[in-house]
Amino acid sequence: MSVTPKSSSPASGLTHFDAQGQAHMVDVSAKAATHRVAVAEGWIRMQPATLQVISQGSAKKGDVIGIARIAAIQAAKRTAELIPLCHPLPLTRVAAEFEIDETATRIVCRVTAETLGPTGVEMEALTAVQIGLLTIYDMCKAIDRGMVIEGVRLLEKHGGKSGSFVAPGSAA
Repeated sequence: MSVTPKSSSPASGLTHFDAQGQAHMVDVSAKAATHRVAVAEGWIRMQPATLQVISQGSAKKGDVIGIARIAAIQAAKRTAELIPLCHPLPLTRVAAEFEIDETATRIVCRVTAETLGPTGVEMEALTAVQIGLLTIYDMCKAIDRGMVIEGVRLLEKHGGKSGSFVAPGSAA
């Protein structure tokens, strides 16, 4: 039995469904190309000894933060391959920052993605954060399988018809 989702109305804000309730890729051809920016963050908690290995650069697999940074950038560029209804975007900038927080025994990842285009870069920033943090997990799982990824969220976005958004309580 096939279940068809309820059709979206303009009030619902669900633009990825057509009038019949079928998923579709949104047509952005009539939208103006504008400068768009999104900032996302998340963190990975770990044992103090794991954090020490990473901060000292003594992990057996190499420079954990450096490799996670490259993975995050690569993930932003490949978001449309991973999220079915995302548009491929010509990114003009992706910056991935990692901060070691010894007090909370975690590493915070913050990614800024930018484009000049007809649609936003929120998914690129969010995907980059997740992959950056997953890369840290992958590189350190041999010493700490209990690491936890948390707090992944959009901090802010600017540009486009909907304007700016800044998450409540964010320091962004």
